Amino acid sequence: MDDLITNRRSIRRFQDKAVEAEKLTQIFEAARWAPSWGNLQCCELVVVEDVEDKKKLASLLSAKNPATKCVENAPVVIAVCGTPGKSGYYNNKQVTRYQHWFLYDLGLVSQNICLKASEIGLGTVIVGSFDHAQAEKLLGVPDGCELVALIPLGYPDHAPSAPKRKAIADFVHFGQYNPS
Repeated sequence: MDDLITNRRSIRRFQDKAVEAEKLTQIFEAARWAPSWGNLQCCELVVVEDVEDKKKLASLLSAKNPATKCVENAPVVIAVCGTPGKSGYYNNKQVTRYQHWFLYDLGLVSQNICLKASEIGLGTVIVGSFDHAQAEKLLGVPDGCELVALIPLGYPDHAPSAPKRKAIADFVHFGQYNPS
């Protein structure tokens, strides 16, 4: 199995060390190449480095969220935003079962960000439980665009062990879905 995939971890504590501009550029390049519905590329990223803005974002996380200190203390927080009503639509008509296909596209972008970060020695965690409306206001996200996730980013100060995973036989079905 690819070490990049199996060694990536959710990192919630970072060293007090800035992330170099060259490494940020590599991460943005990885995000740029994520697949998207019809190549519409509905993703928008807001990069937050200001200490006070990170504190304000951290205050918007849900109660007891384990990522609160991480958002506040990470050298960089990437806010992953996107435009609903593009992905999954053709000629302004929904053509998939799912109205919010842009979430899938943003998941692909987020995965590219996290894998590239891990590859270049950085850590990340994807945060989704926060007051989205207040965070959008803080970050100046315009109407018609939605903030979906926050990704704190920096040099890890710990190396968590791998969480337990299902066996392949427990979730892969050939031909038809056959629950055990």
